[in-house]
Amino acid sequence: NHVTLGGPKPEDSPLLRRPDLLRSLITYWQHHPSLSYLFSGRFIGPTSQAPRVDEGRDQALYELEIAFSELERHGDDTHPWLPDRLLRHLLVDITGNTHRAEFCIDKLFSPAGERGRLGLVELRAFEMPPHPEMALVQALLVRALVARFWNEPYTGKLVRWDTELHDRFMLPAYVEADIAEVTEDLRRHGYPFEQAWLAPFLEFRFPLIGSVRVAGATIELRGAIEPWPVLGEEVSATAPARYVDSSIERMQVRVSGMTPGRHLVTCNGVVLPLRAVDPRGGSRGEYVAGVRYRAWQPHSALHPTIGVDSPLVFDLMDRWNNRSLGGCTYHVSHPGGLSYERFPVNATEAETRRASRFLGDGHTQGPIDTATLPAPTGGEYPYTLDLRQIRGPGLASSVTAE
Repeated sequence: NHVTLGGPKPEDSPLLRRPDLLRSLITYWQHHPSLSYLFSGRFIGPTSQAPRVDEGRDQALYELEIAFSELERHGDDTHPWLPDRLLRHLLVDITGNTHRAEFCIDKLFSPAGERGRLGLVELRAFEMPPHPEMALVQALLVRALVARFWNEPYTGKLVRWDTELHDRFMLPAYVEADIAEVTEDLRRHGYPFEQAWLAPFLEFRFPLIGSVRVAGATIELRGAIEPWPVLGEEVSATAPARYVDSSIERMQVRVSGMTPGRHLVTCNGVVLPLRAVDPRGGSRGEYVAGVRYRAWQPHSALHPTIGVDSPLVFDLMDRWNNRSLGGCTYHVSHPGGLSYERFPVNATEAETRRASRFLGDGHTQGPIDTATLPAPTGGEYPYTLDLRQIRGPGLASSVTAE
């Protein structure tokens, strides 16, 4: 379901007639990570099938800005080969593969031959949605952005997101706030695109795990994005293979109604790095944080000595009285410790299974010295608690030998 832009014939392609259009699209996507992650599949990141231009290569943005300045300098030059030559070696993945890129220009105006000179650009970060009407919304969004940039080219310095890209923009609250800026921008330029049209994508990409109300506060758990790394080459039964470490998962914890200074929220005994939600993207008094955890333990993965973190126990802690007011529990797999014997037959059964793994109880009992609870120090990923890094009370794990 990749989106392809072009024309009936190469000479009709707007991307060859107006090279600044391609620059506008690349710059806008780089400024708004939600466009890269909201419509993609589960496998994202520098080793995925559609890495962003700023994923995995530190010098890429620096070189891309030079290429953009060259496009601007040759503004009156309409030779069709110009955008291809300037951008071909920058819109690639970390191995130099021109096809595995978010903006694939293999068929724009390739020097390799006629079949690569079609005036086409492929947006590979779009995966097939579960309903055809959702695909129409995707196409409408891209068409609106193309029309907006045709009338008014989009320029600006590229953003050095650094670790925020795989920290802040992995959480649904920030993806929702960012895509809201996109729709607001379209409306400001005369395109009445409604934010509500994208609600199904947010629910599909970030499914609700469960919510519980505790002492006037609400704790909501929702799926988040986790970029899975490709591991080193190993010898399999038939040939060398490179596995993807999908054993790490991430979720968002959203809390509303708690009293700052009194309440803390913990996961498996570790304080969450809650941050206030931007009022543009949520209600005042709401806080969010990410939790990164080991969901299962395959035979080959990063950090094989770290065990599974499930179940995840969330507590609303009362610092005034040093106790847990209540909470909830999430099981990564069957809460009884069993394995499902078959795949779910439809989406309803899958949703039922997910709901059964969430329990609105199971909080920590007894007095707790909240002053001594471990807490993340911020560091490189201030929006997310990584349970693999902090081994607090109840987090000790071991590798079970077969």
